[in-house]
Amino acid sequence: MRIEQNEDVHPMLKNFKIALMCLLLASALVHLLSHAQQTRIKEIASVQGVRTNHLTGYGLVIGLDGTGDQTAQMPYTSQSISNYLQQQGIGLPSGAGAAPQMRNIASVIVTGRMPAFAEPGQLVDVAVSSIGNAKSLKGGTLIATPLKGADGEIYALAQGNVIVGGSGASQAGSRVQINQLSVGRVVGGAQIERSVATPLLQGPYIQLALNSSDFQTARKVTDAINTHFGAGKARALSGRSVQVDAPENANERVSFLADLEEIKFEASLPAAMVVINARTGSIVFNQSVTLGPCAIAHGNLTITVSATPVVSQPGAFSSGTTVAKEKANIQIGSEEGLLFFIGAAPKLEDVVRAINVMGATTQDLLHILEAMKAAGALLADLVVQ
Repeated sequence: MRIEQNEDVHPMLKNFKIALMCLLLASALVHLLSHAQQTRIKEIASVQGVRTNHLTGYGLVIGLDGTGDQTAQMPYTSQSISNYLQQQGIGLPSGAGAAPQMRNIASVIVTGRMPAFAEPGQLVDVAVSSIGNAKSLKGGTLIATPLKGADGEIYALAQGNVIVGGSGASQAGSRVQINQLSVGRVVGGAQIERSVATPLLQGPYIQLALNSSDFQTARKVTDAINTHFGAGKARALSGRSVQVDAPENANERVSFLADLEEIKFEASLPAAMVVINARTGSIVFNQSVTLGPCAIAHGNLTITVSATPVVSQPGAFSSGTTVAKEKANIQIGSEEGLLFFIGAAPKLEDVVRAINVMGATTQDLLHILEAMKAAGALLADLVVQ
């Protein structure tokens, strides 16, 4: 049996396929856009009590190639090595010249961070920074250094070879240096000796600390948790803290936190903010910054002071002396300040486009933004670092 195909059906079927494909693409695009602003709870909040602890200690770096402290000027370095040798059973003779005067030793401060839930035997990295006049820590070895916490108790012991990222050379008074030579790291150089108790498993609930204080974010996090685990599971205590009921069994609580951190919700836009670093001239806008209409004029005033040497010669066969003086020349120049009109800019790209129209330098822009904020045209918080 042969079935004849109707030629008139094919165009309709083809159009139907195209329409169906467009519908599927539109649905996928809507799905992507609906999830574009979604974030996980672990990215905007942390569990209170789960934190790192800072450790610090005083130590000695030995084995330097003549680039250590000048012990004559740094008495604590020679005193430290003398105490260390005495602890090793090596007594030094008393009297003048008894203190070691070696250029292969440097006094350092060792700093590190003890991660949450760290257990004895775990290794962490430490930073080694010179506190004397050592020229370089390259090639040195950190001897056993106790690291203490804020309570004065010893929590780790650091020791190992110091890795310095910089390099340099000097000869006949000339010196070339790349990066810092007086700071280095000891990878895995500190061994944890005791653990720090955390309140994670204490009490019938946990508290989430938001990275920034925002009441809308706190409400959205609370709603997302209650939607996932059930009503009444979470409650917002403030714009930065959310309390969540949690299982008291250790294994169940860890599993509960693992699920909790992966909950996604639609994050709210951050508060409008412009961060200015006056030292480096860096300016950063976030996506919420907007501008109101305003007019700006900014002119540059230049003052140039130059000195010209003037020599006064005495007459022939006179008893006078030659006198050298300086004549100061002062020039003041002022560039014309054009008046720029900036319309309302509701989006970040509009803000950037409006500011670039002025063609101002970064340093000028710092003052312009401060003036715009004072005039109410910059709709953002201005943070000067």
